[in-house]
Amino acid sequence: MKILILCTGNSCRSQMAEGFLRSFDATLEVFSAGTHPEKEINPRTVIVMNELGIDMRGNKPNHVDIYAGADFDYVITVCDDAKERCPVFTGDVKHRLHIGFEDPANARGTDEEVLPVYRKIRDEIRERFSDFYQTL
Repeated sequence: MKILILCTGNSCRSQMAEGFLRSFDATLEVFSAGTHPEKEINPRTVIVMNELGIDMRGNKPNHVDIYAGADFDYVITVCDDAKERCPVFTGDVKHRLHIGFEDPANARGTDEEVLPVYRKIRDEIRERFSDFYQTL
């Protein structure tokens, strides 16, 4: 099973979803990318995923174009912007899904104020992608 998860910056939501799917089943081929990738993964994403034992420190944002000709069982968008700007894949994509989430990177304030927002979105992603995985 080969899965690509897309969002805009590939620094928060898509990275979390990739991390969860990999933790559910190491045999899945899971990739994530962004339509406008950031330079690095969001440090708060690393913190909240590490709280659950998922190490994201080595992850890097990727541009969706590197996957444009590849075949996937699923291409899943996790933000509305990526859904609207999702490129046309020349490879074979069996299923396209949208499982949308708010962007925790929009939260402002101190870590004490912002980390609960990241945890909320992280937990929503874990729940929705667990449900998705159970349907595979």
